[in-house]
Amino acid sequence: MAARTKARKRALDLLFEAEQRGVDAAELLRERLAAPVTEHPLPELTADLVSGVAERRGQLDELITTYSQGWTLERMPAVDRAILRLGAWEVLFSGDVPEGVAISEWVSLATELSTDDSPRFVNGLLARLAEVKPTLA
Repeated sequence: MAARTKARKRALDLLFEAEQRGVDAAELLRERLAAPVTEHPLPELTADLVSGVAERRGQLDELITTYSQGWTLERMPAVDRAILRLGAWEVLFSGDVPEGVAISEWVSLATELSTDDSPRFVNGLLARLAEVKPTLA
């Protein structure tokens, strides 16, 4: 697994854990940076992704809800919510990687970790956000 893919997966793990535990993702990130739970420190990309989502969570949730066509955030599997938040942040705000690459990476994680329908849903929603990105400024 490529380093950036691993970093994305760790960001997904952190967001998912924060939601399951009912804690703030930024606070969980600070804890993990201060006292890592693995022998490998968190990659900078992981921290950037989690921080970015934490800073813009309300806006991301609003965009995901608006463009998910009839799916509320509560109705989505928890892993899909985390994937969509991270993917939406990376597509809309990161500027670090081409949108198509980011979408492909998040779809791949949805394929690996979520339901059979999730990859298509994640792909469609992130592609739609990439399409409307110029109008969101």
